[in-house]
Amino acid sequence: MPETIGTTSRSRWVALVVLCAGMLMIILDQTIVTVALPAIQNDLGFTQSGLAWVVNAYLIALGGLLLLAGRLGDLIGRKRVFLAGVTMFTAASVLCGVAGNAEWLVIARFLQGAGGALTSAVILGMIVTMFPEQREQARAIGVFSFVAAAGASIGLLAGGVLTEAINWHWIFFVNVPIGVVVGVLAARIVPADEGLGLREGADVIGAVLVTSALMLGVYTIVETESYGWGHVHTISLGALSLALLAGFVVRQARAAKPLLPLRIFRSRNVSGANLIQVLMMAGLLSTFTLGALYLKLQDYDALDIGLAFLPVAVLIAAMSLGASARLNSRFGERRVLIAGLVLITAGLLLFARVPVVATYASDLLPVMLLIGFGVGLAFPAIMTLAMSGASEHEAGLASGLANTTQQVGGALGLTVLTTVATGHTESLRGSGDTEPVAMTGGYHLAFGIGGLLVIVGIALAVAVLRPVPQEQVTEHAPDDAREIDAVPATESA
Repeated sequence: MPETIGTTSRSRWVALVVLCAGMLMIILDQTIVTVALPAIQNDLGFTQSGLAWVVNAYLIALGGLLLLAGRLGDLIGRKRVFLAGVTMFTAASVLCGVAGNAEWLVIARFLQGAGGALTSAVILGMIVTMFPEQREQARAIGVFSFVAAAGASIGLLAGGVLTEAINWHWIFFVNVPIGVVVGVLAARIVPADEGLGLREGADVIGAVLVTSALMLGVYTIVETESYGWGHVHTISLGALSLALLAGFVVRQARAAKPLLPLRIFRSRNVSGANLIQVLMMAGLLSTFTLGALYLKLQDYDALDIGLAFLPVAVLIAAMSLGASARLNSRFGERRVLIAGLVLITAGLLLFARVPVVATYASDLLPVMLLIGFGVGLAFPAIMTLAMSGASEHEAGLASGLANTTQQVGGALGLTVLTTVATGHTESLRGSGDTEPVAMTGGYHLAFGIGGLLVIVGIALAVAVLRPVPQEQVTEHAPDDAREIDAVPATESA
């Protein structure tokens, strides 16, 4: 039997801090670049369309490789995959920082995304294995959720500070010392886990199919910004991506050693939580990206934008690191998730009513408070539900799946909502509205649709999710034959 990660209480919590530091490095890099894009464009001579690939190259690699990386962690050892990812991400950060032309930076960003996928895909699986007892697991997932959710708003602040105080190169160089420290400490503190061995899931054909499908799917999403949803280019790429995904599903149903055992989707909680996460992230990510654009319209500079979102990070920390774990234990993850989604919805719908000229205290701070409280409640709960029922040997797979739905949902939602906002803005301009009024109207529509997506998530949570039995959280069977959905009959679809 593989060695259990974390043999003492103290070593487990120290290992958790190290793992979350690695996750924070990955999450920060998704938003820290946003505020530095104008400086990067001016320095490296990016075209407006080419500039988007500084973000897109990272998202395609990250979203496309998460599922494969999670399963590789189960097969060859999650610690090995984590260390390989940290090493690759750190090295790619150096390449990004010293990039002297646009092409170099885009390639380095792709490598960064690949390293980010290897690093982040296995972390949640390692955490649930390290903390099998329900109360401790709830606290540990709360810490992880804080890092995963608050890192986006912290990234906006850090990007503004580094870009204005030094230059854009340091938004990448700052990863180097973090990556080195995380790698060294993880190698020493996190005990090795052997994994099942590649013979238990070395489905090369399945790996090629799912990685190609996910990468092409994310690429299709980001390409809609240039071509639109109805263009033959978008439709063709989307159809090919779906065909590859369908081929992967057929392959997994027939393969003797599948890369993704389809039994994982028999659990209502696992399937429901991942689908809800797609909707939640689709609606929520607009808060940070389109919200930052709205604040630029209010003449906020990069540092001001980061400070404006600071209450979100503070509240996520306050909820995720304490209150959410106690609430999950008392009321159950399902109820806490629904409460969090309601607060997020209220925040997004309130954002959809902000005036053309806003006052932070009265118009924006209530939005930040609602979303901060909501995310602080929702993220730990949905992560627990997404991992519920996963055996020790399939925790990496469940972790990779949860991270994949998070990234794909965010990318899909942001692209759709950005397209909607842009189209509505153009329509309002054509009707004679001034530029600020037209742009604010576009943001209003995007935030409103984001709120509706989260409302659909609430309906799914009510209809599909079931309370997590305590024994399901606390027991991780060592038996390789145990199915991931080995839950009471009332829990399966």
